[in-house]
Amino acid sequence: MKVVILKDAAAVARYGADIFINHINQKRDSVLGLATGSTPVALYKELIAAYETGRVSFKNVSSFNLDEYLGLPSTHPQSYRYFMKQQLFDHVDIDKTQTHVPAGDAEDPFAACEAYEKNIKQKGGIDIQLLGIGRNGHIGFNEPSSSLKSRTRVKTLTRATIDDNARFFGPDEYQPHLSITMGIGTILESKKVVLLATGENKAEAIKATVEGPLTAACPASALQLHEQVVLVIDEAAASHLSDVDFYKHIEAENQKLLERLGRV
Repeated sequence: MKVVILKDAAAVARYGADIFINHINQKRDSVLGLATGSTPVALYKELIAAYETGRVSFKNVSSFNLDEYLGLPSTHPQSYRYFMKQQLFDHVDIDKTQTHVPAGDAEDPFAACEAYEKNIKQKGGIDIQLLGIGRNGHIGFNEPSSSLKSRTRVKTLTRATIDDNARFFGPDEYQPHLSITMGIGTILESKKVVLLATGENKAEAIKATVEGPLTAACPASALQLHEQVVLVIDEAAASHLSDVDFYKHIEAENQKLLERLGRV
C-alpha cells in the first residue's frame, strides 16, 4: 500500500487526477471505476481541465460507478447517474453509452447486481478504481460488517452514512436507506486502486485502513490485500497515523528511484 501525504485537498485532487490521466494516455481504452461524494468532485474538475487543454481524451474510455441509491431513477437529481453527468460525463468526450452506473430503479435489483458483475467481466475488469472513504471506513456502500469477499449487491446503509448524506436531500425529499454497491471482492479485482481522503474527520478511518487489522469492522482495511493501492491523503487525514514522517520518507525515496529509472 502506497501512502502519499500532501499539503491540502487541492494537491490531493491534482495528484489523483494525474494518476488517471497518465493511465488513460498509456491505455486509451481504459476501464475506469468511478466514485461519487464530495472528495472526487475536485478530481473530476482536474480531469475536465485536462481534457479542455488537450492533455487527455476519454473517447475510448468506459466506466463503472461504485454504487447507486436503490429506488432513485437515473434522472433524479440525487441519483449518482445524475451526479456523474453533472460532475464529469457532460464535460468530456466520453461515450455515455459506455458509462455504467448500477440501476437504482431496476424492477429486480438482485438480477441487476448479477448483470453488473457480468458486464464488468465482459469489459475485461476495471483497470483503475477510484475510491473515497467514509468516517466509519466504508468504501462504496460497503458498510462495517460487510464480507471482504462480497460482490455487487443490495446493501442497507448505516445510520451514520444516512446522516452524513442527509445534507444532499431536502427536508421533505425521500432519502433512500438502501443501495446497490460493488462488493469489496469486486473492488479488490480492480488492477489498481486509488483512494482519496481529505480532512481530519477521515483521520481515524485512514489510520484503521493503513495500520489497523484486516477486519470487516473497517471495510477499507481489505485494501491491505491488494498489490496496487495508492492512498492519496492530505495532512489532516494523515494526522492520526503513527509516524507521518516515515510515510513521507518512503514516498520521497520511491520518487527518487522512479526518477532514476526515468519513470516519472
